[in-house]
Amino acid sequence: MCPPAPRPLAYHESNAAESAAADVKSGTRPDRDPETKLTATSAARPRGTRLPRQARRRQLLQAALEVFVARGYHAAAMDEIAERAGVSKPVLYQHFPGKQDLYLALLDESVEELIDTVRTALSSTDDNRQRVFATIRAYFEFVAAQSGTFRLVFESDFANEPAVRERIERADRKCAEMVSQVIKTDAGLGDEEAHLLSIGLVGMAQVSARYWLGTLGTIPREAAEQLVARLSWRGISGWPRTSDIPPSDAAGHAGTSRGDDPPTPAR
Repeated sequence: MCPPAPRPLAYHESNAAESAAADVKSGTRPDRDPETKLTATSAARPRGTRLPRQARRRQLLQAALEVFVARGYHAAAMDEIAERAGVSKPVLYQHFPGKQDLYLALLDESVEELIDTVRTALSSTDDNRQRVFATIRAYFEFVAAQSGTFRLVFESDFANEPAVRERIERADRKCAEMVSQVIKTDAGLGDEEAHLLSIGLVGMAQVSARYWLGTLGTIPREAAEQLVARLSWRGISGWPRTSDIPPSDAAGHAGTSRGDDPPTPAR
């Protein structure tokens, strides 16, 4: 006579099994560690089935993003992140040794998301006017995303930490470098001049988008994008594309005064 088939784990039991395995590995006992006991809140997710490692990591990162965006780094607690993910703290620590590790993992993703968004905008067309509009739109899209990812990159309350500051500066530097390369190639400016202009354009895009979000409802997003993009284009279009300059004038183009340059102050 065949033995009865093993009973499949119930919905809550499978997650408990994963927690128990993490408890054994970490040397803790769930019945002796009050911090692993969860309380139900409206934001907490129900405990689910056992997940593959990468799927569990993604779930934890999403829960952490929600908490960090809402509370900032310093006020966020690993207890709340675990609760929101629907796991015990040992499971959370199995994937991320500490709160800073979790924050940096999210920041890395956020920085790459911004860089990819700007790169896509710049490569979407060869028309420089459309490039400017696409780049401004990219910053507004990044800031307006429902996830609130931009707060980790642009408004972090943990920016005094060197590891955080390095990542934030990398985002600014990389985006400016991509814009600078386009300006240098098409306007024929030197490295330093092109980089300064790119810093100005990127800074205007970022600050304008964040300001717009703070006054949401006063100006429609598309109208706000158009305003900032038109301002940016009116400035940068003062430098004609090098391909449009007659060969006889190209050599003396870089660094020369244009008709709309401000007058030289009297000495």
